[in-house]
Amino acid sequence: MHIYPVTDPAFKPYGRIVEGYPVDGILAALKTCNKPENVEYIPKVDVLHAAENAETIGEALFGGMPFQLGYCNGHNTKLNCLEYHRDSEFNLGTEDFILLIALQSEIEDGILDTSKVKAFRVPAGMLVEVYATTLHYAPCHVDPAKGFQVLVALPLNTNTDYRPEGGANKMDCQLWARNKWLLAHPESDEASQGAQIALTGENIDIKNDI
Repeated sequence: MHIYPVTDPAFKPYGRIVEGYPVDGILAALKTCNKPENVEYIPKVDVLHAAENAETIGEALFGGMPFQLGYCNGHNTKLNCLEYHRDSEFNLGTEDFILLIALQSEIEDGILDTSKVKAFRVPAGMLVEVYATTLHYAPCHVDPAKGFQVLVALPLNTNTDYRPEGGANKMDCQLWARNKWLLAHPESDEASQGAQIALTGENIDIKNDI
């Protein structure tokens, strides 16, 4: 699979590079967080909120709205699922990492073909915005010896417990958590846990591409 640099113009429909903020404090705090052999996501982490300049940056990124600073850390090379929110997500890594992403507009009748997915490499220390209309999920590592430690900044309470019964629209069946619509590949653990199977095609694995 071709892996684009996030600086490539091909990234423009999916997000943007965010410049001007002093992120060293957040990066230092991220390095103190757990990095498992698999993938761990925690929506809100006190040590990240306490980092130098973190609250000021968060308020600026979300325009004064309540927000949460969490992380997605570990080791991963597979797609497994894609998700989207009603708001942008901001990512920042201590190491280079890769995003596997597609566009919400590429969903057809509730299904996305994974051939639509593109890969983008984000350099360590670069803050990026992933637009609300961009499908994304867990980052992938570049170096298996280092794994990844990635900030996940979102509106407050996103990805927390919330799963209503039923729904009038077919997309309601993909609501997996608060402000989290999830499209699962049949090979994913999430599918075995009841997530709606809405990805067709290959469960992309970039292990041999990095």
